[in-house]
Amino acid sequence: MTPKTRQLADTITAFDTSDGSGVKLKRCLSRARQDLLDPFILLDEFATDNVADYIGGFPEHPHRGFETVTYMLAGSMHHRDHLGNEGHLKPGSVQWMTAAHGIIHSEMPEQEEGLLHGFQLWINLPASEKMKPPHYQEFGAEMIPIVPLANDGYVKVIAGEFVSDSGKVSGPVMGVATQPLYFDVLLTKGQGIHIPVDAQQTVLIYVYEGDLNVGGPDNSLMTGQLGLLTPGTDIELKTRDYDSRFLVLAARPIREPVVQSGPFVMNTHEEIEQAFRDYRNGTLTL
Repeated sequence: MTPKTRQLADTITAFDTSDGSGVKLKRCLSRARQDLLDPFILLDEFATDNVADYIGGFPEHPHRGFETVTYMLAGSMHHRDHLGNEGHLKPGSVQWMTAAHGIIHSEMPEQEEGLLHGFQLWINLPASEKMKPPHYQEFGAEMIPIVPLANDGYVKVIAGEFVSDSGKVSGPVMGVATQPLYFDVLLTKGQGIHIPVDAQQTVLIYVYEGDLNVGGPDNSLMTGQLGLLTPGTDIELKTRDYDSRFLVLAARPIREPVVQSGPFVMNTHEEIEQAFRDYRNGTLTL
């Protein structure tokens, strides 16, 4: 197959909102573009050193039908669920939670001061996976491979495979239905990177620091912008006058109907109504 560089098809600017018990965050995905973003449902960035913006956390709440990915850059979060599982997410750590049939959990800050910075991504599950038992994959920062680049740049490989001239590096996340890539990248001023990707995947770039040229000098993303890329087999990214930090997200689309209501993502309205009934009557997690 002849390589084809992906271009910037659409740009979404993150907007300020809050969730949980008043946690202030930036929401980076729009439900209005759901068909183009398949299988991605939501991407939130939380980043503040004002304790009032995050101390309420995300008290106990349910999920069904999809996966949540929590990635911490700074600060600490404590996860607890109805099964008795607990996780302590520190800087650089990742939790990949497959809610599937049902999870009731809480995510609360383990700090009363300082910077809290991270991301939560929601990835849909195919219908065949939605009602399977839930499970977790959790990895400390020391378990995330880091591929060094020139001038102190790097690629942190959380999920999928990063391919470079020196070989392949695989992230620790395994067995995910949509075969995702999740990279956290730092490029220094004037630096470029070439990333091969599966031609079948939906590819998103979210810039959380600096700015970035995508596919060429005429298309750029600024801080707080998410780019949806056109089909292709390669991504070409380059910084301009400043360092840039960004996420590269890719996954195979599911191409099934999607109905989201609050914490549930299913295929039909009837399934959503059933999820709410199951939560109310205590059978969501049975």
